[in-house]
This record gives sequence, C-alpha cells and structure tokens, in this order.
Amino acid sequence: MSEEAKKNQYSADSIQALEGMEHVRMRPSMYIGDVGARGLHHLVYEVVDNSIDEAMGGHCDTISVIINEDNSITVQDNGRGIPVGLHKKEGVSALEVVMTKIGAGGKFDKDSYKVSGGLHGVGVSCVNALSNHLKATVHREGKIWEQEYEKGKTLYPVKSVGETDITGTVVTFIPDDTIFTQTREYNYDTLANRMRELAYLNKGVTITLTDKRNKDEKGEFVGETFFSNEGLKEFIKFLDGTREPLIQSVISMEGEKNGIPVEVAMIYNTGYTENLHSYVNNINTHEGGTHLSGFRRGLTSTLKKYADSSGLLDKLKFEVSGDDFREGLTAIVSVKVAEPQFEGQTKTKLGNREVTSAVSQAVSEMLTNYLEEHPDDAKSVVQKVILAAQARHAAAKAREMVQRKNPMTGGGLPGKLSDCSDQNPENCELFLVEGDSAGGTAKMGRDRNFQAILPLRGKILNVEKAMQHKVFENEEIKNMYTALGVTIGTEEDSKALNLEKLRYHKVVIMCDADVDGSHIETLILTFFFRYMRELIENGHVYIATPPLYLVKKGSKKRYAWNDEERDAIIESMNGGAGIQRYKGLGEMNAEQLWDTTMNPEFRTLRQVSIENATESDRIFSMLMGDEVPPRREFIEKNAVYANIDA
Repeated sequence: MSEEAKKNQYSADSIQALEGMEHVRMRPSMYIGDVGARGLHHLVYEVVDNSIDEAMGGHCDTISVIINEDNSITVQDNGRGIPVGLHKKEGVSALEVVMTKIGAGGKFDKDSYKVSGGLHGVGVSCVNALSNHLKATVHREGKIWEQEYEKGKTLYPVKSVGETDITGTVVTFIPDDTIFTQTREYNYDTLANRMRELAYLNKGVTITLTDKRNKDEKGEFVGETFFSNEGLKEFIKFLDGTREPLIQSVISMEGEKNGIPVEVAMIYNTGYTENLHSYVNNINTHEGGTHLSGFRRGLTSTLKKYADSSGLLDKLKFEVSGDDFREGLTAIVSVKVAEPQFEGQTKTKLGNREVTSAVSQAVSEMLTNYLEEHPDDAKSVVQKVILAAQARHAAAKAREMVQRKNPMTGGGLPGKLSDCSDQNPENCELFLVEGDSAGGTAKMGRDRNFQAILPLRGKILNVEKAMQHKVFENEEIKNMYTALGVTIGTEEDSKALNLEKLRYHKVVIMCDADVDGSHIETLILTFFFRYMRELIENGHVYIATPPLYLVKKGSKKRYAWNDEERDAIIESMNGGAGIQRYKGLGEMNAEQLWDTTMNPEFRTLRQVSIENATESDRIFSMLMGDEVPPRREFIEKNAVYANIDA
C-alpha cells in the first residue's frame, strides 16, 4: 500500500484508547462545563464536531441534526462511518471503543485527522456516559452496523442489521435526567446559532436542523438549512448586516502560511465599536490568543505604513495607536492548528506561538493588495483612523476623570450610592436600580450588610451609537465605574477592564417589568457587553425578576411572575381573588420588594452569560443600532418576552 493510501486509511487501528471514563458521570462539569442548559447543548456540539471533523478531512458534506419529539437528539452525516472492525488492543469493535472509552478517537491519529475540533477525543464517549440511552448506527463497507448503550454501558456487541449503499454515522441520544436536573429541554435558537456558525466556518458543508417538537403554519416541522459558499466573507455580511458599511466590500483571504490554514474576513463600518471574533478548529476562542495577536499586528503595521505614505497623517499632532485602526472594524479570524495549545481561564485562548507570524503575514498581504486596488476605500479607512485617534485623546481625558473618582485611588464614591457594610467583595451585591423612587424603596428594603444600591437616572447612554469619550463622560456610566471600583485601559486595549479591585461580585440589574424597564435593561447590558465584557464572562452580572402580580384573597396573598402563574393561583384560591398588577418597582413597598426580588432565600436572579459571542454581537448591534426593520422583526418574533441572554 502506498504512503498516501496509508494516510487516507481510516480503520479500527486508527483508534487509540487513552483512558477510562468512569469519572465522567461523577464529575460531568469537568468535561462539558456544567450540567445546566449550556452543558446540555454542549452534548450536541460534541457529536456534531465528529461529523465536522470528517468534513474538514474532505470525507463528508452533509450533516443533519434533529430535535426529536421526546427531546432526544439525532445527528447524521455522510462521512466514512466510524470503523467497526476489531480493535487489537481492546479486543472489541472500534465503534465500541470510540463510544465507551474517554480519549478514544481517530483524532489522535495524525494520519486519520490533520486537525479536529471539540474536546479532542473526549466528545462522543462523554455524551454516551451522560445519556440515558444512546444508539449508534454506522453505514460502512456495504453494511449497517448498530450498537446501543445505557448511561455509557454497552447493551450488546456491535452487530450487522442490514445492507446499504451509503456511508456515514447516525447517533441518537437522550440526556440523563439524573444528571441534567435543571433542564433537558433543547433550545432551537441556541442550536441554530451554532449550526449557522459551523456552516460559515466550513464552507461547502450543508447542515440541516429540524425541530420535530414544533410545526410551522404549513404544518411542516420547524427547521433551517445552513450552507455557505463564501465562508467567512458571508459570515461578516451576516454579522454586520445592521451596521452602515464604510467601505464597498468585505476584505478577505484564505490560504496557508507556514503550514497553517488561515482564513480572514473583515469590513469597516461607520460605528465606533471593535468586533473581533476568532476561531481555532471551529472553536470560538473568545479569550483570543496568538492568532488574534497576529491579526492585530498585521493590521496595524500594514495600515500604518499605508497611512504614513499617503501623507494623510502629516497634520496629526500625535501618534496613532493600534486601537485607532480597529474602531468600526468587524473581523473574523479562523485558523486550523494540528496540535492547539489552549490556555486562559476557560481554556479558550490559543497559545501556539507559530500562529502569530502566520496570521500576521496573511493579513499583511491581504490588506496591502486591497488598499492598492481600492484607493477610495483606503482613504475612507485612514480618515476614520484619524477621527478615532482624535476621539481617543478626548476619551483618555474622560477616562482619567473616571479613574480620579475611583475609591481605590483616593476619590469618593458616587453620592447616590448607598453602600453596604461588608468589605469582602465575594459577599457583596450591587443593585443598579431604575430611577430614584425605586432606588429609595430598594434602600429601605435591602440588607445593609451585603447589599448596595445605585439608582440610575432614566435611560443611560446608548453606547452602540456613541463615541468612546462620550461614553466615559456620561454621568451614570461614570458612577457605575466608580461604584464598582474597576480600572480601565491598557496599552493593548483602551477598554480592557481590571477586575482586581472589583467591590461587588454580584452586579444585579433591577428594572421595572415593562417595556421601558426592558429597554433600560438592554441599554445597561449593551454597555456591559461593549465596555465591561469581563464582568459578564466572569459571571458577575445578573438580572432581577420582580413579580408582575400580587394575588390576594382575605388574609392570603401570593405573587405571580407571569399570566400562567397568576391564573393557577386564582384557581387554587377558588376564584374571587383580588389582583394587583405591578407596573413598576415603585409600586411595591420595601417589604414586598425584599420578599420577592432581593431576599436571596426566595428571589430568582438570572445570570447573564455569553453563550455565543458572535450572535450576541449581532443582536446588540441590531437592537441598539440605526436599522429599524431587523429590530422590528426581532421584537415581533420575540414579542412574548424578548429575553437576551447575552
């Protein structure tokens, strides 16, 4: 057999078993992050990643994901099919090894997969361990092979159940209800966002998502097909669809540098925010890393060289910085790395040093060519850079004013802040309350030991449409920075947040349960997402959920958070109950506000997390930008309750 044939062979011996998986059921969070909604959806991603790996190797172009009526998931591909032959070392079928041994997979065999996504072999066996039931069906070598498992344990040896003229793998699993106790309900939009992302990152691969739990107006199952011809170029257009473009077309490249496949797409818009999204082997590296450093280096050096030679910077009295070149920029960097080294708090920061120069070279060549071929666009970009530099100087002065008031640097706390007595940030909560009236009620109702109150006057600045210095000059925003005790700005990133002196580990947004309250909530979340993202990423941001109704009958009184709860309470009281609809926090007295919304024993806080950074970026841009039609469409679709779990 030739060397090339050996490399393309994917057989039982390609599978390597690294270690057992007894540990998974005992410590599931170590493998999938948590056992809440995020971990539940992660199970699907792990199975899909196996199919995507086949696609990256050129062996698969169609992947189907189905949410079944019982909330089980089926993932099917038209790849080569998991090998079913005898595994020499384990003495059982290779399929059984893949499904029941943690760390077993062809991904460790460099001849089978050059690069792979997911958890590098942990994936599908981990899903099996955390499922009540899993069935694997393999179409391979003209036969249909099958094996089933319960809680990761094999029910019977791999067997042939028929003949076939196709190839591929089908995996159907239902998560274990003793592990996923919070929810086993799959969210269609969450899965759709990830499938769309994967389709953009792997152009030419068709991914279908079908929800058999719901039907549309035509009586057909709800579903979508995701496919991209142009990859990241189309992804950028999708992400930046609600922003006004500054240049005519997307700047993009795809190629290999120093043996590393690199794909980049970018565009400038008239806005003021920088939106950089990076991926390694289809994994969203939201902490960045060497590939993002390479992108920034290539962008800054190439644009600066062009700007200097154009003479447009001659009248500028100060140096431009890297930040200035990235204002109004949306970019996606995707690299494929054979042996990625991840670091950072959540292991999503790429550490491979060789990637920096590869991406830097690729970006430099791409930009040089574009600027030479599009002189009008080049001039528009440089003029925007000059405006950004001028605004940055104004912002630096405004930021100094914010820092000067910082309690840790000797300034005073905001006058409106009612602080708590506990000095340990881990115990302390800061409630950001809409308006002075509700703020006054919250001050009376709180526990002064660990709860601080900061009333915000009306609607804060929409940071999506404001220049940076205007953000730092805004009184309400300055008060938030000062109360929190955080510092801002580094040489590399003027908006970077230092959480070392964070004074409260819970920051709770508490607004009225009406349209205005939801708008203020979204304004604050937009500010946190754009300027204090580290707060969200570290799990410090929460949204309070005040009740909508007080139901009373005689001496009995109960609270309801939605119409269904209200109706159920009325029924339990056998009718004749009085109903009070709370239009705002100010309508509750201090005791009621404490009982329902602030008391840790009874309240419900929703923690804000960034499940999908690119989708969060797109939604905030759409909700808070200038384009009305997409915002209207989003609100109509989510009219019952527009819940942005950022």
